[in-house]
Amino acid sequence: MSKIKTARFDASDYLDSEEAIAEYLNAALEDGDSDVLLAAIADIAKARGIAKVAADAGLGRESLYKTLAPGSKPRMDTVLKLLRALGVRLNVVPEGVAAA
Repeated sequence: MSKIKTARFDASDYLDSEEAIAEYLNAALEDGDSDVLLAAIADIAKARGIAKVAADAGLGRESLYKTLAPGSKPRMDTVLKLLRALGVRLNVVPEGVAAA
């Protein structure tokens, strides 16, 4: 019987365009779980380069890792700094209305 070989999936390998990043973040937001959102931000930061994102957000690398660790509860201003550093922003739409 032959063994099946698998490879570890890393979302950051596929976040190679602004559109892919936006769709990925939107899917994470729709989930409604803050840990899922932080994991998505971490994947995007990895795709963009942790050191660059940390510098652009005004954070140290270690602070960025702690901020994005599972179970962390970062402040909203920190999340907004990270989103700006990633080149994205949040838009608010009424519940039940599809986002543009």
